Amino acid sequence: MLEETLVLFKNVRQPGYSGDLASYQSSGGYSALKKALKMKPEEIVNTVKESNLRGRGGAGFPTGLKWSFMAKGTGKPSYLVINADEGEPGTFKDREIMLKEPHMFLEGYMIGCYAIGCHHGYIYVRGEFVPAMQRLQEAIDECYQSGLLGDKIAGSDFKLDITLHPGAGAYICGEETALLDSLEGRRGQPRTKPPFPAVAGFNGCPTSVNNVETLMNVPSIINDGAEAFKELGPPNNAGTHLVSLSGHVNNPGVYELKMGVNLKDIIYDIGGGILGGKELKGVIPGGSSTPVLRPDEIDIPYDFDSLAKAKSMMGSSAIIVFNEDTDVVKFLYRIVKFYNHESCGQCTPCREGTNWSRLMLRQFVQQQGTPQQLKRLYRVGGNMMGTTLCPLGDACAMPLRAFLEKYPEEFQAHFAEAS
Repeated sequence: MLEETLVLFKNVRQPGYSGDLASYQSSGGYSALKKALKMKPEEIVNTVKESNLRGRGGAGFPTGLKWSFMAKGTGKPSYLVINADEGEPGTFKDREIMLKEPHMFLEGYMIGCYAIGCHHGYIYVRGEFVPAMQRLQEAIDECYQSGLLGDKIAGSDFKLDITLHPGAGAYICGEETALLDSLEGRRGQPRTKPPFPAVAGFNGCPTSVNNVETLMNVPSIINDGAEAFKELGPPNNAGTHLVSLSGHVNNPGVYELKMGVNLKDIIYDIGGGILGGKELKGVIPGGSSTPVLRPDEIDIPYDFDSLAKAKSMMGSSAIIVFNEDTDVVKFLYRIVKFYNHESCGQCTPCREGTNWSRLMLRQFVQQQGTPQQLKRLYRVGGNMMGTTLCPLGDACAMPLRAFLEKYPEEFQAHFAEAS
């Protein structure tokens, strides 16, 4: 029987834990920060690199390697910007962190700032997350009052300030360069790369953009070491991760699991099986942008590399389960409609491709589909793949093509002749 492995949520699962500074410190909180401040910044970067911590925001890029790319000797300030603009449908674990364990995240963030020489950090939070922002701001205020932020953090010579910045609810600002444009006061639109943020990011300065959960792993890596972190998962997929489990399961929620546990076990043990005793029809394993898996494809390890081999993605660890009663065509239509609405419109393949896909799918929903449109729909998805400034075009195309490939009979049932 699969159970949680608690590292990030070890305090959260304790009865009566409030998540304030006093309760976090009573459980050993901020000991990693004090230890890190006695280390050299490059030692911290190397430790995180050795741990094989991969970004938990969706791309899975190695965090220590990302920090090591930061341009040095530029004479400009360095920035560590947090992407808390959690907008992927099906994903809600960063919100849970900010609400229930803000100090562990802040401790990891402070260590990251020290490691790359950032003296003013910015946390960009999804604007709809009002309670989470309030809770996080309270935690930041507690840190200032106790000397953990400001001119000499934790009694060291390191100066650090943190600013919380609310977004305006644009999914596109989950893309790191669009986020930086928004943070600078402009319309959030992806930038052409290069230059990459590590060279010219926020205000043209060296910048690393990291996810909330990613930084939350840093305190345990500093306290327990890189090897202990690697032991929690298969090679190249180290640590635990927070899974957002939703859809037609009996026990939806956020769960902390070791990398590499079985996806089927997550659904049937952790999730308690399919709601109402229905048959499983499919699983989207990493948020709405990832290719769907049929029931016979889910008996696999749940980690970055295993899902890539299955021609899908772990993404932001958001598992969306749907049962036999789901109309796949309507489901896909809602997904595509979302990406069409959220497209910034800057590049033609995404702007036009998401719109054409939406319009054609609407005809299928209205029982007006044709075999020719089905082929055209698949071709439009292919024309979006890898042709856009940012991954939003791919985020629409990947589920589109996967649903068409794996559920062709569902779309055929929506042909005009079948009405």
